Amino acid sequence: MQFTLNDVVNALNGVFFSETVVYALLATGLLFTFWSGFGQYRALTHGVSVIKGKYDKHDDPGAISHFQALSAALSATVGLGNIAGVALAVALGGPGAIFWMWVIGVLGMALKMTEVIQSMLSRDISDPDNPHGGPMYVVDSLFKGAGGRFGATIGGIFCITLVLSAITGGNMFQAWNVAAVTTQYFDLPVVSAMEKTHNFNPETFTIGAILAIVVGCVIIGGIKRIGAVAGKLVPFMCVVYLIAGLFVLVLNIGQIPELLMLIVKYGVGLGDAPASGAFLGGTIGYAAMWGVKRALFSSEAGQGSAPIAHAAAKCDEPVREGVVAGLEPFIDTLVVCTVTALIILSSGAWNRGPEAHFAEDAAIQLSLEDDEWALATPALPHKTDEAKHTNGVAESDSGWSVNDSVFMIVRNHHTDETGDNLHRVNGSVVKNDDGSFGVKWDSIPLKHDDDGNQFDATLEHSGVFVDYPGATLTAHAFDRTVPGLGKWLVVFAAWLFAISTMISWSYYGEKGIIFIFGKEGSVSIIAVTFYRIAYTLLVAVSTIGFIKTDAELDMWTTLGLGAMLVANIPIMWIYGPKAMRAYHDYIGKLKKGEYDS
Repeated sequence: MQFTLNDVVNALNGVFFSETVVYALLATGLLFTFWSGFGQYRALTHGVSVIKGKYDKHDDPGAISHFQALSAALSATVGLGNIAGVALAVALGGPGAIFWMWVIGVLGMALKMTEVIQSMLSRDISDPDNPHGGPMYVVDSLFKGAGGRFGATIGGIFCITLVLSAITGGNMFQAWNVAAVTTQYFDLPVVSAMEKTHNFNPETFTIGAILAIVVGCVIIGGIKRIGAVAGKLVPFMCVVYLIAGLFVLVLNIGQIPELLMLIVKYGVGLGDAPASGAFLGGTIGYAAMWGVKRALFSSEAGQGSAPIAHAAAKCDEPVREGVVAGLEPFIDTLVVCTVTALIILSSGAWNRGPEAHFAEDAAIQLSLEDDEWALATPALPHKTDEAKHTNGVAESDSGWSVNDSVFMIVRNHHTDETGDNLHRVNGSVVKNDDGSFGVKWDSIPLKHDDDGNQFDATLEHSGVFVDYPGATLTAHAFDRTVPGLGKWLVVFAAWLFAISTMISWSYYGEKGIIFIFGKEGSVSIIAVTFYRIAYTLLVAVSTIGFIKTDAELDMWTTLGLGAMLVANIPIMWIYGPKAMRAYHDYIGKLKKGEYDS
C-alpha cells in the first residue's frame, strides 16, 4: 500500500490532536480556572487598568509596554483565524461549533494567564532591552538545578514544535487565505493569462510573492518594530472589522435570538445539525472538534506562543503581565470570532442554496470508472439572479469565471462526522471550445461496506454550489447582506490580519531558533538569518498551488497546533503550582492596595 505525505501528516495529527490531548487541555483550563479563583474576572478588570498604563514604569526591564506586548500577541491571535478559521468551523461543524469556541474562549483566558505568568517568572533578562522568555525558558530554569542538559533538551523539543507551528499556522494558513480571498474578487490581468497547472496557480502565487516582500521587509526590525507596527495595525483593524460586523448584525437583528438558541442546542447535543443547502450536517462530536480546533488555533491558548511576546514587556511583576494576557482569548474568541460566526449564520451563507441549477433533462452522468465515480455535466447554466446580485454581476452575464471552485452534492457512504451520507464533489470551472463554461470534476473514490458491498453514488439534486473556502465564506456572508461590502472589507482585513500575524509568528519562531543555537556566535547568526529567509520564502511557496483545499490547509495547521499542545501542556502542569502561588500572592497585595502608590 502506497502512503502519501498527506497520509503521514494525518497519522501524526491523529496523535498530536487526539481526543486525549483535547480532554487534557480542557481539564487543564478547568484546573487553572478554579485554582486562580476564576482569574478571568481579574483579566477583565485589573487587566484593563494595566494596559491603560496605570502601572507602567520606564525603568522596568523589557523592550515594549504592556499595551504593545498585548498588541504584538493579539497580532498573532487576532488574525485570519477569526475570519477564515471561524468560517471553516461553521461551514463544516455547523452552529454548534461556536458553542465550543466559547468554551475554549473562557477556559483559554485561564490557560493563557497561567502560561504567561510561568514565562515571566522564568524569562531571561540578562539583556534588559532584549529579554527572552517562553515555555522553553520555563522548563530550562525548572531543571537547571538538577544539572545536565535535560531542561535545555525538553526546551529544544518545544522550540522545534514552535518553529513548525510558525511555518504552518503562522505563515502558510495566512498566506493561502489571503491569496484565495483576493483572487476570488480581483483578477490579475498580467498573470491570469498564464496557464494554471495541477500544482501551480500564477494568480495566487503573485499574491504570495507580494506578501513575502512585505513580511520580509518588516521582520528585519525585531520586536521593537513589531510592537510598533502591531500597536498601530491591530486596534485599527479590529475596530473597523467589528464596526462593519455589528452593522451587518443590526440589519439581521431579528435572527440573532434564534441563532443563539441553535448554537446552544447543537453545541450541547440536544440534536444533530441536519443537512441544509451547502451544509452537509454535523453531529455534536463533529461540531465540538471543529469548534475546539479553530478556537485553539485562533486564540493560541495553551500553545505557549503568546508568552514569548509578553516576555518582552516592560514589567517587574510577572503576574501583572499574565493578567493582561488573559484578555486575549476574550477579545479574540468571545468577541471577534463570535461576531464573524453570527454574520455567517445570519446571512445564510453557511447553508446557502445552489448558485445555479441544471435543467431536469440535462445530460448529467455519474458513472463508475476504474474504481472511482466520475461526474460529467454539460455546459453550466447561468447563475441565479440572486447570486448575480450578491456578486455584483450584470444580469446578462453568466456569472462564471475560469478557475471558479464549485461543487455538487452526492449520496455515497455514511459518515459518523455529519451523521449522514452526503458528500461534496469538487470541481473547477473551465471554458469550452464553443465559449460556454463547463466543469472539470474531481473523482469520488469507490467505497465498500464491512461486507464488501460497494456504495452507490447518486446525485442529491442538480444544484451547483460555488465553493467559498475559509475567508471567502466570510466575505460572501457580508456580500449577502450588503453587496460589495465583503469584497472590500474582508479582503482589506485579511491582508492586515495576515501581515500582522505572520510578523508576530516569525518572531516566535526566531526565539525558538535562538534558544536552540544560542543568543550569540556565528552559528546563531547564520541560523537566524537562514530562518528569516526561509520563513519569507515560505509565504510565497504556500500559495504556489500544492495546497488545493481548505481541508488540506487545515491538515497542515493542525500538525503545528497539536505538536505545540503536546509539548506545552506538561510544562504547564509541572510549573503550575509556582505560577499559582505567585498569582495569589500578587492578588493579595493588590487587594491590600500595595500597588496603588
